[in-house]
Amino acid sequence: MAGRKLDDTLSTSPQVAPEELEIIAAAGFRSVISNRPDGEDPGQPTAAEMKAAADKHGLAFRHIPVTGGNIGPDDVAAMAEALDTLPAPIFGFCRSGTRTAMLWALARAPQSDPHTLINAAREAGYDLSGLRSRL
Repeated sequence: MAGRKLDDTLSTSPQVAPEELEIIAAAGFRSVISNRPDGEDPGQPTAAEMKAAADKHGLAFRHIPVTGGNIGPDDVAAMAEALDTLPAPIFGFCRSGTRTAMLWALARAPQSDPHTLINAAREAGYDLSGLRSRL
């Protein structure tokens, strides 16, 4: 459960189960970001369940729920703040990992080249070329 590394701060993954946070902590991650809204899919763990599991394993936790086509400036600011203040390395997740990668790129855009962000995401298996105009 290493996730796909976007940079030295963040790796991303599809949805994980609360019991997998023990493995994530053992892999050296120090924080978790959930980008899934509660109730997005039936049976999906809630943010409260994920936070309880993160707390149990000594991981900081942040919930920044977004939907793919509706990522606004407040979401980007919340992600930037989380990336800058949570203990690293950080493990982020959503349904597929793509929203987490999108938020990461948008949060890092002010200090990064769009080409660099898009390439890093591509190397991790995420196509963010559609975000180029926002980066």
